Amino acid sequence: MAALHFTPSPSFTLPKQRHATRLSASFQLNIRPRHRSRRSCTVGSYKVVVEHEGLSTELEVEADETILEKALESGLSVPHDCKLGVCMTCPARLLSGKVDQSEGMLSDDVVEGGYTLLCVSYPQSDCHIRTIPEDELLSLQLATAND
Repeated sequence: MAALHFTPSPSFTLPKQRHATRLSASFQLNIRPRHRSRRSCTVGSYKVVVEHEGLSTELEVEADETILEKALESGLSVPHDCKLGVCMTCPARLLSGKVDQSEGMLSDDVVEGGYTLLCVSYPQSDCHIRTIPEDELLSLQLATAND
C-alpha cells in the first residue's frame, strides 16, 4: 500500500502581513485603533443607563471604554460576539445621549435612527440605552444597504 504525503500548498498559506483582510475590505470597514492611554489626556466618565431584559442598570463608563466592556465587567449578560462592530450581535437603541461609534459598520441612516452597537459605543455624554433583538437591527441595516 502506498503512503500518502501531504505538503502545504502555497495557495493555503496565511499572509504574514498585518493589514486589512479581504473580508474587511469587502465590507468596507473603517476600523481604526483607538488610542486608549489614560496618561495622554484627562478622561471623563459618564452615567449610562442600560435597559436589558426589563431591568435598568446604571453604569459609570469611562469615555475611553465601550459600553459593552463596562456592562460585561458589571455582570450584565448582554448579547455580544465579535466585539469589533461587525457581527451586529450587540444592538441597542440610543434613547438619549451621544456615543462615538465610528468604529462600527452601521449605515449612517441606521445611526441617525438612534441605533448603536454596544461593542463600539464610547459614551460622549450621559446616555440611556435599551438593548434590542438582533433581527430588528439586521432588517434595518439590510434595508439601507440597497440605497
